[in-house]
Amino acid sequence: MTTRDLFEETYSAVTVNKVRSGLTMLGIVIGIASVIALVAVGQGSQAAVQANIESLGANLVMVIPGATKSIGTTVRSAAGSSETLTPDDAAAIAADVQNVAAVAPEVSGRYQTIYKANNTNTNVIGTTPAYEQVRNVSVDTGSFFSDTDVTNSNRVAVIGPTVLQDLFAPSTNASATPDMAIGQTIQIKGTQFTVIGVTVSKGGSGFNNQDDVIYVPLGAAQHYLLGNTGYLTEVDVEASTEQSMTQVQNDITSLLLERHGISDPTQADFTVLNQASIVSAASSVTGTFTTLLAAIAAISLLVGGIGIMNMMLTTVTERTREIGLRKAIGAKKSDITLQFLAESVMLTFTGGVIGIVCGWIGAFLISLFAGITTTVSVPYILLSFFVSAAIGIVFGYYPARRAASLNPIEALRYE
Repeated sequence: MTTRDLFEETYSAVTVNKVRSGLTMLGIVIGIASVIALVAVGQGSQAAVQANIESLGANLVMVIPGATKSIGTTVRSAAGSSETLTPDDAAAIAADVQNVAAVAPEVSGRYQTIYKANNTNTNVIGTTPAYEQVRNVSVDTGSFFSDTDVTNSNRVAVIGPTVLQDLFAPSTNASATPDMAIGQTIQIKGTQFTVIGVTVSKGGSGFNNQDDVIYVPLGAAQHYLLGNTGYLTEVDVEASTEQSMTQVQNDITSLLLERHGISDPTQADFTVLNQASIVSAASSVTGTFTTLLAAIAAISLLVGGIGIMNMMLTTVTERTREIGLRKAIGAKKSDITLQFLAESVMLTFTGGVIGIVCGWIGAFLISLFAGITTTVSVPYILLSFFVSAAIGIVFGYYPARRAASLNPIEALRYE
């Protein structure tokens, strides 16, 4: 049997009953489409989480008040209100730890902010000009505050794009421009601050929205918002290189243990987090999530494969006399086996191609209407081709062998 003859026979056998063939392929289509779409959601989420963490800054090491329990969870009373870090700790880190590019002490809290008739509850961060470098903050219009503003506790503020829209948009259907905010006075916790800058958008949502934030000088935040408290809610440190992050993390830990008079590291009243470790942990979690989604979707592939086997067994029964006739005129077992395997592979391969297209479209629609970032992976598409062909071979082999093993005389007598 030539390749052309095999293809023509296979095409004829598959299309003779289009409805049954279509329903048989449906399981493969749904399975492949589900795998591609769900993996796209998982990988998109993984990329979004990584980008969100990396956008916090470059080579970032964060020092947070509060202890770390043995299970690895950080205990932060009232989200950083533990009073264990001071500006002197931040100064010591900058002075005594090697390979530190910049240090930004920070106090933060959520406060009601008002401009004329508009108001919003937003995150307010009191810090120093070094925060702009450490946390990769860029000013779109205006400028960031200076060391003089920090020293003199000047009431100036740099706002994020979300705050700009919440406070300065002329109406719900109109957008505010940065120029509308520069020089205007806003009230934060009842205290007036003058807007001197608007930052470039960094994205995010909910409480992780890096655009829903107001930056004010550290001195002003401590004096007007926190009641002259001398404690910090975080110290952000930028290591000079990515390779030195672990060394900086270890040196900060040793320094603060000594400064706080703690001999047992397990009793530390602070936590030092490495950005690279956070990214790795997040990637591990989202990777597991992606694998779980793919495994759940792959179950439908198994169901689709069983459907292929069921159809092929039915086909063998229906075509018993045809098989007997072919063997009577000289067809070999290998010819019969190859013919039925080809039919099975054509069904699964066609279903796989349709499933890939549907999965791609599904991922796009999820991203468009659900607002979830999706990333369609080319390796998974290629894998889908091989999987669809493999399903055809695996689940089509038994029916093909059964057809090839039929006795030609008994097959010709079959009614």
